[in-house]
Amino acid sequence: MTVPAEGEDKVNILVVDDLPEKLLVFRTVLEELGQELVFVRSGREALREVLQREFAVILLDVNMPDIDGFETATLIRQYKRSVDTPIIFITSYADEMQTERGYALGAVDYILSPVVPHILRSKVRVFVRLFAMQRQLRRQADARAAVAAAEAAREAAEDSDRRSAFLASASHVLNSSLQAAVSRRDLARLLVPTLATTAVVVGSDDVDSQPEVVLASDGSVRELPWSSLDGSVRVALRRAIKDRTRVNLDEMLLTALEEAVQEPSTGSFEPRSSRRWQRAAALPLINGDRLLGALFVASDGREHLVDWRVLDDLAARAAAALENATLYGSLQSEIVERRAAEMELQEAGRRKDEFLAMLSHELRNPLAPVRTALEVIRRVAPPDPKLNRACEIMVRQVQQMTRLIDELLDVARISQGKIVLTREKVDLNAVIAHSVETAQPLVDSRGQTLLVQPLAEPVWLQGDFARLAQVLSNLLNNASKYSERGTTVRLHASLDGSGAVIRVRDEGIGIDAQLLPRIFDLFTQGARGLDRAQGGLGVGLTLARRLAEMHGGRLEAASEGVGKGSEFTLRLPCVGLIASGDATPAPAEQPPPPACRVLVVDDNRDAAQSVASFFELSGHEVRTAADGGEALVAAELFSPEVVVLDIGLPVLDGYEVARRLRQTPVGKAALLLALTGYGQREDRQNAEAAGFDHHFVKPADPMVLLNCIDGWLRDRAVPASERSSA
Repeated sequence: MTVPAEGEDKVNILVVDDLPEKLLVFRTVLEELGQELVFVRSGREALREVLQREFAVILLDVNMPDIDGFETATLIRQYKRSVDTPIIFITSYADEMQTERGYALGAVDYILSPVVPHILRSKVRVFVRLFAMQRQLRRQADARAAVAAAEAAREAAEDSDRRSAFLASASHVLNSSLQAAVSRRDLARLLVPTLATTAVVVGSDDVDSQPEVVLASDGSVRELPWSSLDGSVRVALRRAIKDRTRVNLDEMLLTALEEAVQEPSTGSFEPRSSRRWQRAAALPLINGDRLLGALFVASDGREHLVDWRVLDDLAARAAAALENATLYGSLQSEIVERRAAEMELQEAGRRKDEFLAMLSHELRNPLAPVRTALEVIRRVAPPDPKLNRACEIMVRQVQQMTRLIDELLDVARISQGKIVLTREKVDLNAVIAHSVETAQPLVDSRGQTLLVQPLAEPVWLQGDFARLAQVLSNLLNNASKYSERGTTVRLHASLDGSGAVIRVRDEGIGIDAQLLPRIFDLFTQGARGLDRAQGGLGVGLTLARRLAEMHGGRLEAASEGVGKGSEFTLRLPCVGLIASGDATPAPAEQPPPPACRVLVVDDNRDAAQSVASFFELSGHEVRTAADGGEALVAAELFSPEVVVLDIGLPVLDGYEVARRLRQTPVGKAALLLALTGYGQREDRQNAEAAGFDHHFVKPADPMVLLNCIDGWLRDRAVPASERSSA
């Protein structure tokens, strides 16, 4: 009796017969086998079962209605699963022809009915055992295949992990340096001996201009001339660079590749070893679209089996590292060049500042005597409308020239942060009045009307009176210059929640929409005719806006377009606003001061003489000197009470003269006034350090100089006890 062991699957046995009583007999005979018996009563049902499961043996009745046993066997053999399934025909009559036909259809036996139970059982048992053995063998084969597949997958995973670890380490090594030469040497070390026997790294797409290549072999890395490589290697590298693809060398070239290295000791080509290279290839080093060189590798095929997947990936990472190194080198070069350019710009800026300072000095020197001489003429000339008008014209032009010089210098100072505001309590209405007074002559000369609406009540703020007046004067002058004759210029001042707002509106040429965003840029001007009727340097608005910002405010421009006028709005913050009742009361009228001795020192004799003449008209006794040495001698003989001293003097400069005067009894008590063309902040600091009491920039208003001297004389005339009690 064949009963499946515990844990074993039963096999299927198909019994096909149209008679139920015969099926019952088969069940009784075959139940002892302990297998899965499937009974069907027709060929169609047999085919259905064959499609659904696999059978160890099929017992098939020959004589059945519809489809007989032979036709059923024929159809069963058409299915792949049952093409080799054993078939035992059961029949009550069998002649030689039927038997031959049954065996032709693949039958394994012919049993006559009625069957002998033990014979049928024995024959079926054989096929059951055979099927079970085959199934066991298949399962064992499948198990072995699964184990092999798992082992292959494990090896593949381990290989992938090794590749990943190697590539990660390679990336770290290649990116550890931002020098291309070091990265090429690191790449050669990574290749030999890990992946190849010999490696050559070319670091340029122009190999003919490459002076040296990196060679790794026998555990050493060195640089060799390009011409030292074998011709086959050079051809392979050139082709890889040109075609941008890997070039595999066939076996016919491998012998030549053995002599690719020129030994430094002998200077000739020698075979590396008795082993021959089995594989060799050249690869381009490409990152994106950029070609960064090429790589040649060769392997002997024994200890070094080239993994081309790893090699391709390594080449890509090496190209990325070389790209980074190249970019870093370019960046470093650019930084060096930029630093050099910045130093050149700084030096150019320093020379520009020196030039502007010298230009200021040289331009102001001739203006100073002209301005002073005009004041002398106005004071001594008889009343004459024509003469007065001529003097006024000359004064305006001198002032215009002075303003242009000051604007140009102020822009340079502001860009370097050299302008310092002299903050004091300032009445905005006074600033407005002063600005209107400054711009009124230009407005009148163009037949224009200037409408001014000051603040309803006096408001004071902490600011630089001169600089605020400079801003408003610039806006008023521009409004007049860029407006037609006979038009109206309006200035309107008011207060809002954030502070004071001063608007200057004109009916002039307006501002183009493309120019408006750049209107405050340095040297920016609108379209002009060849006559340049408006004049100017294109620095006034830049200076005005920067001065407004230095006061904590802002300056804005608006225009509806060309020909529609423009409006500039100056906003000053309320921080620092002071009530008008806190204003310092006006000083009482003072009597005229006494006359004194004044020494004027200037190497420009016209300038010295004009200042001397002006002071003499005020009753002072004046002497002049033309250089530093002469000034010291004159001071010793004349004992001046006031010294008006130029800085740029021959023999001894004004600073040295002031220091020496302060060391004399007369100089200690004297009023020292610097009158110079040098007007930058460091010039004022140097003047103060040398002992000057005040610093005036040419061409200074002679009345300002005179008022300074008169104030000093009045203070000196007041007894010390009264000054201290006051």
